[in-house]
Amino acid sequence: MNSEPTILQNTYKQAAAQRAVDFIQSGMKVGLGTGSTALFATRRLAELLRAGQVRDLAAFATSKTTDAIARQLGIPMLSDDLAVTLDLTIDGADEVDPQWNLIKGGGGALLREKIVAQASAREIIVVDETKLSPRLGTRFAVPVEVLPFGWRSQARFLETLGATYTIRQNPDGARFITDSGNLILDCHFGPLADARALADALAARAGIVEHGLFIGLVTDLIVAGADGVHWQTR
Repeated sequence: MNSEPTILQNTYKQAAAQRAVDFIQSGMKVGLGTGSTALFATRRLAELLRAGQVRDLAAFATSKTTDAIARQLGIPMLSDDLAVTLDLTIDGADEVDPQWNLIKGGGGALLREKIVAQASAREIIVVDETKLSPRLGTRFAVPVEVLPFGWRSQARFLETLGATYTIRQNPDGARFITDSGNLILDCHFGPLADARALADALAARAGIVEHGLFIGLVTDLIVAGADGVHWQTR
């Protein structure tokens, strides 16, 4: 479920990300996603800026990691208060269903990714073909970001909804802490019969800061695979 991508998958991811960057124009305010696919887009954008092919652009990152990389690459960044609407955001996804609902948060940035998605006029999701799924939850757990305070209460609540969960950890075994200082419970529900209903139930629970179900936010989907790169828009 969380295995390392193959060289071929990385080739597909790069192709999809570079196609998304084609939509960026001079003067735009652009959201930069988190994760391996979105990183290809960030690097490509930096190349275009250095070459002078796009100008007067400012970006906003969905994580501290992406922000640091973008600044290192010389991309002008907006302030953290996000005082403007973004023209578009380019981000990846862990799983995409036929209605373009998503599971996101494999990189731990789901809260900030959703804030940025909702602040964007256009949300462009770039994936390789392995991320397509007949039903969310078939291939990936749903990340749920919870406050450390009382987190076991949220865990019990998630179990009443049918989840089995694991506390996300770093490679060294320490608990993973999000950019906002919270924990992530990776929740295995199995294939979801009604992703929207689950999203609503999670959103209504105090102590659950955010969840990785992105419902109805995608405006454009770019999928790369063995038969090329395909773009669809609503």
